[in-house]
Amino acid sequence: MYIREYGKRACVIVLCAATLFAMTACGKTSEEAEEGGATGISFESLENLPTEEVSEPEAEPQESDEPYVLPEGMYFSELTGEPISEDLKDQRPIAAMVDNEITALPHFETTRADVVYELMNSTKNDRITRLMCVVKDWGAIEQLGSIRSTRPTNILLASEWNAILCHDGGPYHNDVYFAKDWAKDHISGYFSRVDNGKSREFTEYILNGDLESDIERFNISRTYNEFANEGSHFNFVEYGKEIKLDEKYDRSYTANKIVLPFTHNSSQLVLNSDTGLYEYYEYGEQYFDASNQQPLAFKNVILQKCSFAELDENGYLIYNCINGSELGWYITNGVAKDITWSKTSETGVTKYYDETGAELEINTGKTYISLIPDDSWDKVIFE
Repeated sequence: MYIREYGKRACVIVLCAATLFAMTACGKTSEEAEEGGATGISFESLENLPTEEVSEPEAEPQESDEPYVLPEGMYFSELTGEPISEDLKDQRPIAAMVDNEITALPHFETTRADVVYELMNSTKNDRITRLMCVVKDWGAIEQLGSIRSTRPTNILLASEWNAILCHDGGPYHNDVYFAKDWAKDHISGYFSRVDNGKSREFTEYILNGDLESDIERFNISRTYNEFANEGSHFNFVEYGKEIKLDEKYDRSYTANKIVLPFTHNSSQLVLNSDTGLYEYYEYGEQYFDASNQQPLAFKNVILQKCSFAELDENGYLIYNCINGSELGWYITNGVAKDITWSKTSETGVTKYYDETGAELEINTGKTYISLIPDDSWDKVIFE
């Protein structure tokens, strides 16, 4: 039962020696990682995570020497590189802000997201994080959320996708960005309330039909507008092929589990060897979408080292995500590769580069992205 309620390259740094990342590779404290070897340190204090199979793996495209032929009426998604209906080709995605406090759990329909960002939302409360779910086929949503406020960094990241940012308010620091033409298409607070027995801040969800009516109400373009970037956001490998980082590069590192430095929710990503996907864990348990009981899982994981600035005494912040070149990691199939990343303007797409300075190829599929604060970059652990 719910009640609807309205309220209102550029410059690329090429890594000059393997020792750069061998010295800074996440989690190492006393030994340097061997090239091609594991980077992680197993801390006995970390809780063992469950490994039982929880769902049937989705069918993966099979490697073939023959080029994949798109079925009629399909195109390759700019978000995942996978075939989807051509009816969606010009439709803008949404970027929905999802509350990640334990009280907000369980979440609904986050598994519909093609890309999920996890960012520190505040320097307070043990640097609690919030998710931003980028969804292309938002017309299929039945209940997504719960929805919460946004931050300036999310406005900048959503702009890369020309996405319609969906949130419920936020600090006044957002105002200077929402005043810009490229950021004006956002929806705040005009979603549905669901009586779930929780306090009001945990009851707002995007329900089926909400977006259609809100887009009409605020005269928002449903299709890509003049601020959209052309082409695919990522440099995807050919569909049906797969990147093997340990075969392509001399320098790579074992990463079957990724422990992130977010102490409030203790988020981790663990490789499911049966599906080849990284499954999300937080608060000491595996994360499941309440709408379908499926794990939140990703083919690609991208971590970006990023400095930030506190905006006030309340812990509000902005990441310095417009950056000529900074370090990062790309992780897929149990292997991590050191990379660099660059974003050169407010609406510019973040680009990723390998050690040669070439744009990084990534596998097709869903992607998890996190901007890791530079002061905790060395606390990321690979195992």
